[in-house]
Amino acid sequence: MATNFQSIPLIDISPLVEKWNDPNMAQDEGVAEVVQQLAQACREAGFFYVKGHGIPDFLVKEIRSISRQFFHLPYEEKLKIKLSAATGYRGYQRVGENITKGVPDMHEAIDCYRDRKPGMYGDLGEVMEGCNEWYPSDPPSFKILMEDYVNRCTDLCRKIMRGIATALGSPMDAVEGDRAGDPFWVLRVIGYPVVCHANGKEMPKPENDVGLHFIVRNGNGEWISAIPFPGTFVCNIGDMLKPNFDAAIEPLDECVQKTVGTKKSQGAVYGKHSVS
Repeated sequence: MATNFQSIPLIDISPLVEKWNDPNMAQDEGVAEVVQQLAQACREAGFFYVKGHGIPDFLVKEIRSISRQFFHLPYEEKLKIKLSAATGYRGYQRVGENITKGVPDMHEAIDCYRDRKPGMYGDLGEVMEGCNEWYPSDPPSFKILMEDYVNRCTDLCRKIMRGIATALGSPMDAVEGDRAGDPFWVLRVIGYPVVCHANGKEMPKPENDVGLHFIVRNGNGEWISAIPFPGTFVCNIGDMLKPNFDAAIEPLDECVQKTVGTKKSQGAVYGKHSVS
């Protein structure tokens, strides 16, 4: 449960990135400090910045640039990769098409998910079967850049997850294999066009929108600004860290022991939870 934190923790995870595959990483002083910070951030905030993550800034800039190029295309061109049930809900959504808590979102987006072949998870995964819909025209590097970015982020997540597993008192690879060795990642590329009120007054600029400069809520109901810092990512542990699509999630034995055998959460299958 989030506590009354007043700012989002910033964690330099470079020691973890360097030692993540070392069987003795938990004995490293730098890694131990990162693990302690991750544990505190996950318990108290549920959000944290990471720096020292190893993903080059030039790649992030290229992703932003090529995404802007897509959103500046004519509407008819963007519709060539329109999201639908037939595409496994991958592809382009126009402004206002996505609904959050009954309210249309004032942005457009491209939704991408891990590719899934027909029948891979039986009835459980049928709704999410499909391949990603990429840029309908120039530049052809869109698919290459996006897949490179996703692969790097997935690799980074694995490293952070090893730190979180260690923080829980589990083996560093406890959330790999059948749990998260083949994670069902989700990527949403969002564009914020200029939108005007009915009276003609222009709405706030995209850089002021909560989608880019967003806010989070602490345990006291206060809104905390997540100011973007160059070279960092904001991590949100949400209601479930990304595991395998068919992973059956149960409280870890180490966590059950800490609550004297009482399970505070019921189990769930990730794929069923994510599409419900």
